[in-house]
Amino acid sequence: MSSKILIIGACGQIGTELTTKLRDIHGVDNVIASDINTRKLELVNAGPFVILDAKNFNAIKDCCINHNVDTVYLMAALLSATGEKYPMEAWDLNMNSLFHVLNLAKGGHIKKVFWPSSIAVFGPTTPNKNAPQHTICEPTTVYGITKQVGERWCEYYHDKYGVDVRSIRYPGIISHKAMPGGGTTDYAVEIYHEAIKEGKYESFLAEDTNLPMMFMDDAIKATTELMAAPSENITIRSSYNLAAMSFTPKEIAESIKTEMPDFTMSYKPDFRQAIANSWPTSIDDSVARKDWNWSHDFDLKKMTSEMLTQLKKKYQL
Repeated sequence: MSSKILIIGACGQIGTELTTKLRDIHGVDNVIASDINTRKLELVNAGPFVILDAKNFNAIKDCCINHNVDTVYLMAALLSATGEKYPMEAWDLNMNSLFHVLNLAKGGHIKKVFWPSSIAVFGPTTPNKNAPQHTICEPTTVYGITKQVGERWCEYYHDKYGVDVRSIRYPGIISHKAMPGGGTTDYAVEIYHEAIKEGKYESFLAEDTNLPMMFMDDAIKATTELMAAPSENITIRSSYNLAAMSFTPKEIAESIKTEMPDFTMSYKPDFRQAIANSWPTSIDDSVARKDWNWSHDFDLKKMTSEMLTQLKKKYQL
């Protein structure tokens, strides 16, 4: 029986598109999607699917053994905004799921692990522009704390036990296929949907809030390229900085107006503003570009064109 890939949290924003891409690369039957949520019937019915609780060690272990899994992508998490509402739940899910997968790798049950980190590991004391790969990380959110601690454990398990774990600090991710799941950068997805449906949008971040962002196609590309890179090329076992573009709500609105001149934008910052203010405005990802030849394809103009084109099709406009 050939070895398989398991995606935990496959019904999430990134997991949904990562599942599709990995099945394109490795074959549908070789990629097992799993989640505790089965509402995304298109994904559930598109290939092998297992109902799996990321907090249940024995269930993950049994799944890996029964399906001959050798690579796990752990995508399940409570994100920044949701984590502030449910801090203990965020800690429980984000940390215990990681320990389960790392311990399975340590025990020889799986060979390779991907675990996503985030720009949420940074904080107000991190350099605001071009935040370096190695820098001050004093996060101010529960989500950021779980990611910072997780990075340290990933590096520890690699150094101490030889676990082949790889990670990316994702910026804000923008996609037309899946809605976001409770993050501070969600406005940059919602704005396109509301532009198409309503012709207007009220941003929960102030107009000049500059944050690192990335189109989903680039995020998936980075993930698959990192996992395909030779182990000897991987010099960062905590998590790689990753960057593509940075922009403000005002700039994304202006980008939409070039194609939809009547679009209007208003601003009503909420609790997520304080989270956004604690993050850098840009990221230095030169180590990723050197180690595994990372490069992005989408800038703001190209992304806006693609988002509006695809959403018009989705809403049959």
